[in-house]
Amino acid sequence: MNWRTGIVVLCIAALLGFLVWGLVKKGDSSLAIGEPVPVATLPTLPEGGEGSIEDFRGQWVLLNVWASWCGPCKEESPALDRFEEANRDQIAVVGIDTKDLNGDALAFLREFNIEYPQFRDASGDYTDGELKTTGVPESFLIDPEGNLVAHYPGPFKDEAAIEAFASPALDDAASPGETEGSS
Repeated sequence: MNWRTGIVVLCIAALLGFLVWGLVKKGDSSLAIGEPVPVATLPTLPEGGEGSIEDFRGQWVLLNVWASWCGPCKEESPALDRFEEANRDQIAVVGIDTKDLNGDALAFLREFNIEYPQFRDASGDYTDGELKTTGVPESFLIDPEGNLVAHYPGPFKDEAAIEAFASPALDDAASPGETEGSS
């Protein structure tokens, strides 16, 4: 083997090493099912007050991370809004706008007539650092105790996909009055 072939082999080996390391590191970076969802105080939209996911403790929460510049976020937004309207007594839908300009986020909320609670993470420190998101949109199903039940990276195609994702919450909300053996 000449020196040029050796350098090429060494470069390929280094590249493969970095790829494997990146995949291993990425695999450890997401929140685990059953793990408590980290909380942080964030600005609210559109009011500009402050709040936290902790404000919804005791309720099921579908937390959706989005950005106004995200095409798939725009596509899934109407279905999320319809889902929220139909199921607000069973589950709280909460949005977090990330890595966005305030004016653009507010325009997005107006354009899609979104009225469910919204937080703003302009820097992405909470969504990337604490929630460990990999992109937008990304959704999390959180139980009433604040633990992660399910994670959905990417856009929901329609309301049926959202209902399937949120089924643990919807099933739980439908069952409190039922007793064993009742139909």
